Amino acid sequence: MIIDYYPPEGGWTTDDLEDLPDDGHRRELLDGVLLLPLPRNTWHQTFIARLMVALGESCPPGLDATQGVEVRISRHRSFTPDGLVTTAEANHRNPSFYSPNEVRLVVEVVSAGSESIDRILKPALYAEAGIPYFWRIEINDGVVVHVGKLDPVRGTYVEQARLTNGIRLSEPWEIDIPLDRLTRRNHGLT
Repeated sequence: MIIDYYPPEGGWTTDDLEDLPDDGHRRELLDGVLLLPLPRNTWHQTFIARLMVALGESCPPGLDATQGVEVRISRHRSFTPDGLVTTAEANHRNPSFYSPNEVRLVVEVVSAGSESIDRILKPALYAEAGIPYFWRIEINDGVVVHVGKLDPVRGTYVEQARLTNGIRLSEPWEIDIPLDRLTRRNHGLT
């Protein structure tokens, strides 16, 4: 099937995303412009899967961890973070997308082709949408987890920690994930 990626009059909307085929390609919207992120490599996928399982095991009642589900910030802005923690209530409706008020934590793992988007653009827009916590994870030269918490007065994330030996935090809940749980060798992936 050939898809016409010429934008509709007025730009792309989240309604337009629903009309596109489910062909395995991620599509995001930035102010009505359709973004087609590069496919993630195997190590990226393995790392985020391990992280979200670990976060899911540590989530308190009322929260759930998931990955690869769209967050609709507005009619013309929509992103699919690598991982996210949402309210359990929102997750129980089996959503194809979440609204920002249902999301407590967004996780982006920086990879080739997404550096500026994951380091600059997405944190600014997630903060503007009011999502309380943002983690940016660098995995190319070792693992570095940049933990951000929303400052509601400034409307930006303030770095709370820069973690290199695992994820040990007291908020948004008690979290203790050893680094080797996320990076252990498995079938030659690391």
